[in-house]
Amino acid sequence: MRRKKQRVARLDEVQITREGDAAVITFLDDSGPTTRLSIGPKMREMSDAEVLEEYNECVMAQEFLAASCRHVAVEIPPGQPQLEYFASGRQWAPRGDVLRCVVHDCGPDPDRQAVIEIDDQELSIEEFGRMLTAYAGWGMRICFVPDNQLEDKPEIEVREPDDEADYGWDWDE
Repeated sequence: MRRKKQRVARLDEVQITREGDAAVITFLDDSGPTTRLSIGPKMREMSDAEVLEEYNECVMAQEFLAASCRHVAVEIPPGQPQLEYFASGRQWAPRGDVLRCVVHDCGPDPDRQAVIEIDDQELSIEEFGRMLTAYAGWGMRICFVPDNQLEDKPEIEVREPDDEADYGWDWDE
């Protein structure tokens, strides 16, 4: 299930309940996530409209921050471990933002699933998926390259493939 993004709301779109010094903002049409906003003691004197204004200001500040940040993806240098294992969560986590990996086929079984090899660690699809939760809420681009070019930055063209046989290989003729 895809996580809903917070968004600016109108008073007629939400229900606001109070729990101590926090407001719980629930979208009536389920178009946004239910959010618990800690405001503090001043909330006792605030109207629902003022609580919603505070919520909307938080959402707009987050959107501004996200839009103004320039993300630089960190790639772990070749030869250094790209993953670390967290025993308490029983899962692997990426050490950087870029993963060099190889997809393996698990044999002739018709119900087979891929295995993803990162460094010398083989991850099942389930383990790989669990690892991706470290980036929940982020986007992801996957670029497939020959396994001997994992450390090279590939040239990328944005276009429709010429035909079904076009997989991006540029054969010298």
